[in-house]
Amino acid sequence: MTAAIAPTEATESAVTGVASEEAVPAQAGSADPGAGAGTEAGAGTGSGTAQAPDEANIWIPGGATDEAPGPVTDDDAADDDAAEDTADDTSEVSELVAEDARAFGVYARTGGWAFALMVARSVRPGGQAVGGTPKVSARRFSELAGCSAERVMRFYKAWDSAADDGLVPQFEALAPGQEVELPDADVWLAYYSSRSSAASPRGHAISAAAEAEGIRPTKALEVAENPTALRAAILADPGTAEAARKALMDRLEEDPALRTELVKDIVRADDLKKAVAAEAKTGDRVEYVRQIAEVGQIRTPAGQKIEAPRELREEAERHLSLIDELDGDEEAGEWAREAYDSVRELVTRTVESDPELRVKERRAKFYNSLQKATKVFEELTLDDAEDDVFEDDMLKRLEDLQQAIASCISAIQAKVQ
Repeated sequence: MTAAIAPTEATESAVTGVASEEAVPAQAGSADPGAGAGTEAGAGTGSGTAQAPDEANIWIPGGATDEAPGPVTDDDAADDDAAEDTADDTSEVSELVAEDARAFGVYARTGGWAFALMVARSVRPGGQAVGGTPKVSARRFSELAGCSAERVMRFYKAWDSAADDGLVPQFEALAPGQEVELPDADVWLAYYSSRSSAASPRGHAISAAAEAEGIRPTKALEVAENPTALRAAILADPGTAEAARKALMDRLEEDPALRTELVKDIVRADDLKKAVAAEAKTGDRVEYVRQIAEVGQIRTPAGQKIEAPRELREEAERHLSLIDELDGDEEAGEWAREAYDSVRELVTRTVESDPELRVKERRAKFYNSLQKATKVFEELTLDDAEDDVFEDDMLKRLEDLQQAIASCISAIQAKVQ
């Protein structure tokens, strides 16, 4: 594969430059002893009238001491090996090694573009006639390469997208063996996807979502292509299940069909229905306490809204702080029930302690009951009813109801007068 990449002047000069730079330290190191020797020679041939320098100022080369040489250590051996490696770098390089180095340099600079160029200049674009071009089909190219046609087409499509953006030449402008300037490696992943599913509209949507989450699209595509593996991870790992739950909740806002199916699943499962009802009740109780603590209003059993006394508001704030401090995995149901019962008891005591408020509360309860009874009675209809529908028991109950209403009217009239 690397032999297919033709060397360029840039790569050859880069390899030559590296060899030259690596050879410099060895030459510099060998110059110092020679310079010292020259200095000593110059001193020996100098004038006989020159005074001998002070002994303390005489420079003594390293190793030229009176001490006996010590044993050779591992560090000394390593230095010797490094020196030998440096010496090898200055020797003539095998053409095969140089070719590998140049091919490696091309890939290091351009990444997958080097392979995409091989496909772009050798594979015949779709719709182009077979005659008059040495290019081959993607399938034939894959057979020669010993890989799948799908893999070849992924490189082909990456080049096609880059050509549309003006980053590389079009297919028609390339010939087999032709060399062109390639983009940098860091832009390769913006055009290439290692998964064939990325080319579909579904793949594009998954890739866009993955980029928005700051992850590589290939990871998200791999998960999407293996729903069984995703299911296994959700069943086995609480963390994965929690991530899936949050993702579903985020999707429900924009996917009415999914929301409908999820609701149907909950309704069909008795345990889920009970859990939803219990959670809804807990939520209502917490909201009742929160309304008193934060807004300062209470709703009486009869439905009246009045200002909450300071003592009641402080009690609501105390319970609410306990609920808000619960960890995410702690159930709030028991805490919500205790808070609701405590606050509700204070509300009842507040109503009963105020005579005027107590009268309003009882009046509101009576109106509520009367409204419910009226609504129920209005739902009774005699339209299109057959004679055999009614029974004596129905008539008896209506007569009893009539008497109860008459008694209620008489009692109210007596109190009003």
